[in-house]
Amino acid sequence: MLDTTYNVETPEGIDLRAQAAGPVPRVLAYAVDVFYRTLILAALGIALAFADRAGMGIWLLCSFLLEWFYPVFFEVMRGGQTPGKKAFGLMVVNDNLTPVSWGASLLRNLLRFADFLPFAYATGVISMTLSRHFQRLGDFAAGTMVVYRQAEKTATSLPEIAPLAPPRGLQLQDQQALISLAERHEALSEARQRELANLLEPITGKKDGAALDYLRSVGNWLLGK
Repeated sequence: MLDTTYNVETPEGIDLRAQAAGPVPRVLAYAVDVFYRTLILAALGIALAFADRAGMGIWLLCSFLLEWFYPVFFEVMRGGQTPGKKAFGLMVVNDNLTPVSWGASLLRNLLRFADFLPFAYATGVISMTLSRHFQRLGDFAAGTMVVYRQAEKTATSLPEIAPLAPPRGLQLQDQQALISLAERHEALSEARQRELANLLEPITGKKDGAALDYLRSVGNWLLGK
């Protein structure tokens, strides 16, 4: 089955997830950006009509800057979103899901000429369609991708496991550690959580999944679930 989920695990064991954006919303977002750029150039053309050749030179310079640096400015300075991408809830990120940098954004946009070949961005659309995470040639070269911007979570969900009272004499710092583990269960990878749980095997007498379930139960109890 088609799965657009993109996963990255950080060195700290935190799972980062995003949904890769396919060709259709990206083409629509690009069309919106072209519309905005056309409006800007039309307004400039009217404003510079009186300047004759000098006005034409300024208009051509602005046209060049808009074509190549309009997306770079918005992707870096506006959270990876041009106005078109923002309209469709998309954003450009590095392939490790960190914010896109100036160099990466500049490279992916300068290589649009290759994606344009032979006409109408045919190569870019074919590349997006055939690649696992809908990356065009510019994305492959720059190490970037386009994903859906996720809404920020307003509440932290707790593990779905019955609460269990902790053993007597549990120190405050130990309680804080268990609470942190329960609250971050969706952010930390399962392997990392089991690794942390195994460190307490001398105390809990449990290992792997059993140890993790026990610590989650105590964490839920401490949080009043």
